[in-house]
Amino acid sequence: MALVKGKVAIVTGGASGIGRAAALVLAREGAAVMVTDLDGAGARATAEAISKAGGKAASMKQDVVDEALWDSVFADTKSLLGTPSILVNNAGIAIAGAIMEYSLADWQKQMAVNTDSVFLGTRAAMRAMKETGGSIINLSSVAGLRGSSGVSAYCASKGAVRLFTKAAAVECAALGLKIRVNSVHPGIIDTPIWQKDITRMTETMQAEQKAVLTASTGGNALDPNVIAMGSTPMARPGRPEEVGELIVFLASDMSSYITGQEHVVDGGLTAR
Repeated sequence: MALVKGKVAIVTGGASGIGRAAALVLAREGAAVMVTDLDGAGARATAEAISKAGGKAASMKQDVVDEALWDSVFADTKSLLGTPSILVNNAGIAIAGAIMEYSLADWQKQMAVNTDSVFLGTRAAMRAMKETGGSIINLSSVAGLRGSSGVSAYCASKGAVRLFTKAAAVECAALGLKIRVNSVHPGIIDTPIWQKDITRMTETMQAEQKAVLTASTGGNALDPNVIAMGSTPMARPGRPEEVGELIVFLASDMSSYITGQEHVVDGGLTAR
């Protein structure tokens, strides 16, 4: 059974990691997918992978903090694929750093990419879906549920996504819009971003875990397997596809009575 057959989805940050997995799973389940990313070539590669698998997709380069571009994303999606009824606000970054040394510029960049973009995307989706209805899925993190040393700005941005999602869901219902809004909170997921500089890490870790990791890996070479072994009851990192499957469920009519909720996929990380 194709869970989202005939639906049209927009996935931001779809060039790699969770965004790419979400786009692929949505397409597998029948949706036509517009893949966007600041990495235009990467977004195009994801769209091409969907097409090669027999799905329908298009791509465009998007800076998610560019307000004007959001109208273009929805207009181009409608023109190329049909009226969108699914938005996955996935694009995000993580800039780590101790509070006392953290710059205002880094704080503002962190909040802009992770929080402003979710507001802009949700607003655009509500305007576009107000007559037809739809599902908005905002990517938060386990860092949006609890604090952690060294990633205060990331925690703040993802916590904002969690509560903004709840407020948007309540507002949609109050306005009589058939638009559901939910947040997804991944834990330690094995994505390429872990191999980049520590300022780009996507998930939180406790200070003592960070110290062990630095000593064992030589600093910035983050290994999600090492981190997950020491912090997750299931003792392994999650796969991007496992987050993608949850996103598809929330995008589908199977979750028709679910809105304003946070959905955690973390291998038990926040259970203890």
